[in-house]
Amino acid sequence: MVDATTEDVPASGKWPVDPQNDVAVSKDRIWIDGCFDFSHHGHAGAMLQARRLGKELVVGVHSDQAILDNKGPTVMTLAERGSVSAVDACRWSTSSIPHAPYVTSLPWISHYGCHYVVHGDDITSDSSGEDCYRFVKAALRFLVVKRTPGISTTDLVGRMLLCTKNHFIKSLTRTLSGEEGAGSPDERSNAGKEMSQRIRDYASDETGLRPGALVLSWTESGCASEDSVGTQEAGSYKTMVDGSIPKSGQRIVYVDGGFDLFSSGHIEFLRQVAKAEEALARTSGWYDDSNIQRRCAESNDDYGPAYIVAGIHDDEVINHWKGVNYPIMNIFERGLCVLQCRYINSVIFSAPFTPSEAYLTNLPFRKPHAVYHGPTTFMPLTYDPYVAAKDLGIYHEIGDHAFQNVNAGEIVQRILRSRQMYEERQKKKGMKAAGEEAVRRRECMEEEAAALEKERAVNR
Repeated sequence: MVDATTEDVPASGKWPVDPQNDVAVSKDRIWIDGCFDFSHHGHAGAMLQARRLGKELVVGVHSDQAILDNKGPTVMTLAERGSVSAVDACRWSTSSIPHAPYVTSLPWISHYGCHYVVHGDDITSDSSGEDCYRFVKAALRFLVVKRTPGISTTDLVGRMLLCTKNHFIKSLTRTLSGEEGAGSPDERSNAGKEMSQRIRDYASDETGLRPGALVLSWTESGCASEDSVGTQEAGSYKTMVDGSIPKSGQRIVYVDGGFDLFSSGHIEFLRQVAKAEEALARTSGWYDDSNIQRRCAESNDDYGPAYIVAGIHDDEVINHWKGVNYPIMNIFERGLCVLQCRYINSVIFSAPFTPSEAYLTNLPFRKPHAVYHGPTTFMPLTYDPYVAAKDLGIYHEIGDHAFQNVNAGEIVQRILRSRQMYEERQKKKGMKAAGEEAVRRRECMEEEAAALEKERAVNR
């Protein structure tokens, strides 16, 4: 049992990240902690609510060993979950603290200057079955926020094990308007309103209180979304959430993808895009004092050199290429994950798989200065979707990086390699276990996907 007096408290100079000296405790500095296994929007929702309660948000991330001792093995490593990747990439996170104790410790939160600890309205227990937040609750330094409905690591693991597709969304715009979805007309309408509100919330700025990312949707005739080559459809754009637009001097940068199970691979790619644009800006004098002063005078604040727009593909488009039951997250869930990322300025839902010249030159802002793509090994293709960007002379590639192989396929394989353990965990949480039928269903889907890829390879 962990005791408040015996909990390991690092000596000065031994804390996992600076500052090494105690910080004055402030009620404006909020602490939240967790495993953050998978970068799903439920975690981001908790951080958003916590950030709105203060002016800074410190995020404690438990170590792989602490989670193993108290809960079981993680799917993602600490580097993939925490300070290197997912948590630090969240727009509302001020700083992250790796190796935070599994049982939240008053000395730890006080050292980093936090008065309150925030957690969802579910119960989290340690290996002995005791409340992980008992010490901060006893000190009256605990605040509760609502758990994000409809999403959890358990839900996502269940989709992988059971190989289901009932989470797919055919049309996001029709779902948001209540025209599609499960339930009665009133239930669909209410669900659509709740989803729309969540998109607005996740599009907020780093305070969680003001407008931030601009959210758009794109509509086409149906032929440009999957594997049409050479289509010149511009399509039409609709503003879903008003947000910031490109500022003077900013380069428009376009990226696109499925962003399924929004992983460290996606996040590192987006971070590298931002870094590439910053490096380019240094050569043009963007960071010279005179230019900084001019921008601050014109906009009352400085801003970065790139305005990064992320196009997100529909569920049926991803399933067309990847097969099985991909995407594991539907377009709504994937969109929220991308929206909360600090490297993104705008999101386009239902973006075409092939960004044609007509599409790129008719972006609501203007033609992008750059289109970036990263190292991709998981998406089988019969053609190059980026021919138009290459012809326009704006195509760039991000090279190899440490997390390039961490994608939806890799994460699913990690789960399947430990199927028995995860099935037992699902049973304990009252979730349906994957039986032989589900295993065979996955095998059939994988066989179909492999056959389709073989056929495409012949026709390349």
